[in-house]
Amino acid sequence: MCGIFGVFGNPNAARLTSLGLFAIQHRGQESCGMAVSDGKVIRLRKKMGLIKEVFTESELDQLPGSIAIGHVRYPTKGSATEFNTQPHLVETLAGPTYALASNGDIVNYHAMRRFLEDHNVYFKSDNDGELLVKYIAYQVMRQGDGIIEAIRHMMRDIKGAYSTVLCTRDALYMFRDPHSIRPMVWGKMQDGTVVVASESCTLDTLEATDRQEIPSAGIIKVSDEGIRVIENDPALYRSVPNPRHCIFEQIYFSRPDSYHFGEDVFRVREALGAALARADHGLKADYVVPVPDSANFIGLGYSNEAKIPLSLGLIRNHYIGRTFIKPEQTIRDESVRQKFNLLPNFFKDKSVVLIDDSIVRGTTIRKIVELIKHAGVKEVHLRIGSPQVKYSCYYGIDTPSKEELIANRFDLEQIRQRTGVDSLKFLEINDLRTCVQKPEDYCYACFNGDYPLGVAGD
Repeated sequence: MCGIFGVFGNPNAARLTSLGLFAIQHRGQESCGMAVSDGKVIRLRKKMGLIKEVFTESELDQLPGSIAIGHVRYPTKGSATEFNTQPHLVETLAGPTYALASNGDIVNYHAMRRFLEDHNVYFKSDNDGELLVKYIAYQVMRQGDGIIEAIRHMMRDIKGAYSTVLCTRDALYMFRDPHSIRPMVWGKMQDGTVVVASESCTLDTLEATDRQEIPSAGIIKVSDEGIRVIENDPALYRSVPNPRHCIFEQIYFSRPDSYHFGEDVFRVREALGAALARADHGLKADYVVPVPDSANFIGLGYSNEAKIPLSLGLIRNHYIGRTFIKPEQTIRDESVRQKFNLLPNFFKDKSVVLIDDSIVRGTTIRKIVELIKHAGVKEVHLRIGSPQVKYSCYYGIDTPSKEELIANRFDLEQIRQRTGVDSLKFLEINDLRTCVQKPEDYCYACFNGDYPLGVAGD
């Protein structure tokens, strides 16, 4: 999970990119970067750290131009280093220069990298964004394709999830994998500036209108000649496959004020909570307490359906990043202790329904339950707004090993014992499917192992 942003046609492109990336900082907190074109030169800046730390006013002053792309990263393909930070830049002796930033993962990364290396294309990183831009550059320089045709060839040969922005010195390109696994939306600001981002909440910040999602396997080129929408090429695809949007975007990753895949994220989460409550058959408790922030609307949906008061008994420190996307277990453990605190005297002798969006490794929820028990709670009934995560994701989520997944190691009763709660229920996958408008358009591979694109190494 990462966040991307692009802008065309604004003299303050770097500052707009900084604002846009800040709105999706939740999608990646390890590193960030941007590439900015003034029509002659593309300047690249990327570092480890958060947007506000890296892109200070003095740094932004050194990035003139009206075209920019940007990226916030949490590591999936490649370790957390500056070399693996996006965007990636390709400069050629022939003159073309390309910068690219992408959100997703490539499942045939190693095979495609070997292909390029066999044709004397060299890599500086282990990141799939570099693979994408160097494959496109290879097609342009070695095969004589134009950029549009090179992107089409890339879509044919490279398998995986990618919501991508690419800029040259004079144009911005946006494109998306045929399954449109990750969200990607574009629009126009009041002054005509074109912007594109991973989530619509970014476009809200910039007051952009005329919003549309990037089509599956579609390409959009923005230049001084205008906006050109290039639909899927039937010569390369006999038919575009059905979408397989990541259901975890609706459950956890995206901000609740975003709208994508044709749905309000917050409404989907309220529906998850209501479905949990209906499956509970009249469980009695004093309060519903969501784990902030991603479970807040799931808790609200449960509360409204079960007629149990909602209370924000857990307080989150918003200056601590998301514990799920911390790269090491010891860091995740430390972050949990710093991230949550309890309302004083709230839990003593109370029976609570504790709501969380998911359990992946089990680190966060176990420590939260320990905190609540220490505060004197009478009963903790844990309810999870998603099915059990039993399979690794290869499309942009950092769960590469089954051994990291608590539901793959223990049965339901063992998980209940390990978390220390009085009862535990997960949302059933059939109930999850009722919470979205087009359930057939989603990927549920992390729950059922049904991978629409295969797995890494295929």
